[in-house]
Amino acid sequence: MNTEIDFYFDFGSPTSYLAYYRLQQLSRQHALHIHYKPVLLGGIFKQTDNASPAMIPAKARYMMQHDLPRFAKRYDVDFKLNPYFPINTLPLMRGALAAEKSGCFDRYCQVVFTAIWQKGLNLGDMDILARELAAGDIDVNTLMALSQGNEIKQALIRFTDEAVARGLFGVPTMFIGNDMYFGQDRLDFIEETLTTR
Repeated sequence: MNTEIDFYFDFGSPTSYLAYYRLQQLSRQHALHIHYKPVLLGGIFKQTDNASPAMIPAKARYMMQHDLPRFAKRYDVDFKLNPYFPINTLPLMRGALAAEKSGCFDRYCQVVFTAIWQKGLNLGDMDILARELAAGDIDVNTLMALSQGNEIKQALIRFTDEAVARGLFGVPTMFIGNDMYFGQDRLDFIEETLTTR
């Protein structure tokens, strides 16, 4: 029987990047079904009066120079500091919902996460984003047009509001049933849960 997990993420979060790939690894090792939940981290911060660790210089340096590379090594995942961080991810998160509707969600996520956290690209630049999506065999024009539609815009607002109502104050956040796990550094608890089920 599959374990169902809800995974709330934003592409601009390096810890979401690490969690995304680690959850994929765990899904190959265990009966795990991942429900991907794109949300806008800036919207969550605004509603919960929270802020990115990047806003605290000493913590940002520690995370970027030590903590995140350590976890990337542990998970055997490529990781590169992005010189354009933080990036406005509003178009990217709308794009994720459009990609889900278009049937290319997995490919879209891999392209975007790779471009930001392996290649170190500025996906706040729409020309660079379009180039990377096209190279990933994604219909850029269709996806961009869909992501600008009111249905997608409202869906992202709704999903972000629902996330806050569920108790989110940041990403990545995972749920197994009603049990909430915040941060990719809590994935050990998820793995422990999976091995005891």
